[in-house]
Amino acid sequence: VPDQPVRYPGEQIVKVLLLVASVALGAYVVLNPLDVSYYWYLAIVSTLLGVLLVIAIGGADMPVVVALLNSYSGLAAAATGFVLSNSVLIISGSLVGASGLILTNIMCKAMNRSLANVLFGGFGAVATTEKQDDIYAGKVKATSADELAMLLDSVQRVVIVPGYGMAVAQAQHTVRDLYNFLENKGITCEFAIHPVAGRMPGHMNVLLAEADIPYDKLIEMDEINPTMEQVDVAIVLGANDVVNPLARTDPSSPIAGMPIIDVDRARTVIVVKRSLSPGFAGIPNPLFAADNTLMFFGDGKKAIQETVAALKEN
Repeated sequence: VPDQPVRYPGEQIVKVLLLVASVALGAYVVLNPLDVSYYWYLAIVSTLLGVLLVIAIGGADMPVVVALLNSYSGLAAAATGFVLSNSVLIISGSLVGASGLILTNIMCKAMNRSLANVLFGGFGAVATTEKQDDIYAGKVKATSADELAMLLDSVQRVVIVPGYGMAVAQAQHTVRDLYNFLENKGITCEFAIHPVAGRMPGHMNVLLAEADIPYDKLIEMDEINPTMEQVDVAIVLGANDVVNPLARTDPSSPIAGMPIIDVDRARTVIVVKRSLSPGFAGIPNPLFAADNTLMFFGDGKKAIQETVAALKEN
């Protein structure tokens, strides 16, 4: 399944028809419980509806969908509890359902979008009128592990912004090595966490906790943004849309109004990325061509490993 939303002509009409069919079949099964064949029809139609609802959602919105599906599972358990007169199922299902809905609402607010827009908006399918060449041509500056090591050797505060790319590269343990080296040298190293970074709620928190990064070093977006101007070096590792300044500056952008981590306000920004390809919103990122940005092209894990090795040699 591609990361971009899967769209097709008349998709909303198809979903409405499947929903109506599911409700009608459900009512028939309740009224005629001995007719088992219609139960299977209901299962097939409901499964198809679930698949079509999910594939129309872009990869960047998956954290919201995961939270919503988790809520659905709780509501289903609660409904089963009512049928079986089981208080444990009712209580536990209600708790899971409510917590899932609350988390879904929090994450939608973090993206400045409604749940309906996430489910039916097709985020990532909108083509941008601004070409990459217009933004990047002659402005992108590349860097290397040795240059980054020299830069980190004379700073006081570093902020690392992890994204889905860190998860793909499985670079969290290598990032821990960089964190340990910087902290041992007396350099403050923190992690800026965006609420919807990754592919599930708390994805970055889980990965960094797995790598034994102290929890007090994981700083939420709203807390760290006011201090970004005091950051000597911000390292963006596999993140894109959550640090895209177009969310602040371009009202016509698909991500307009979405809260982002203001890494562009740091003194120096290092973006570790394989290429200049756009994120899931499908738009270029002016951060890559900013005057205070250096691009470190390559695999995230390998790039950090090379940087740590260069730091140890200095």
